[in-house]
Amino acid sequence: MINIIIYVRLQKIIKQMEINLKFKEIFTAFMVLFAVIDIVGNIPIIIDLRKKAGHIQSEKASLIALVIMILFLFLGKSILNLIGIDVHSFAVAGAFILFFIALEMILGITLYKDEEGDAMTASVFPLAFPLIAGPGSLTTLLSLRSAYQIESIIIAVILNVLIIYIVLKSSAKIEKIIGNNGIKIIRKIFGVILLAIAVKLFTSNIQSLLNTVN
Repeated sequence: MINIIIYVRLQKIIKQMEINLKFKEIFTAFMVLFAVIDIVGNIPIIIDLRKKAGHIQSEKASLIALVIMILFLFLGKSILNLIGIDVHSFAVAGAFILFFIALEMILGITLYKDEEGDAMTASVFPLAFPLIAGPGSLTTLLSLRSAYQIESIIIAVILNVLIIYIVLKSSAKIEKIIGNNGIKIIRKIFGVILLAIAVKLFTSNIQSLLNTVN
């Protein structure tokens, strides 16, 4: 009887640990994607696109970005295998991209600049792609897949898309509340967080990559 009670309690403890671990994975993946996508920092760009196009379809832009990211999450690894690149190599490359994105956010410089798209298709290009589901976020997805469970990443993607939708719907109000200085401060804070994540991602994958080479 005592053994059964102990067993049941151990099972509950193990289940609780698994839930806590999964929540931690979801939260970390969410924060990484949130920092990379930087939807708050992109509010000025969104407002500019809205002025040029006259209207932005928030639902369409969010849905297209979600589809692109989920598809790349599942098919990205197969594409890499097809061209002979392993996940660890891609993760290290992703760490460099995150590093430079973090530098842009912290120092307020521009290392990469997208060409302006047609105002009539602003909801799809450049908003959904490459502003939201761009090189940084897609690289980050595969980098995260090398470290976390795919279910946790999917949940993190969905949560980010929900926030993106809310921001797109209320971008003008958010800009008035936060202000330009507030947006700059948020960008720098998430830049520091992203820089630390990039370093961790690099160190956790470079050893596996070197072992593979040796």
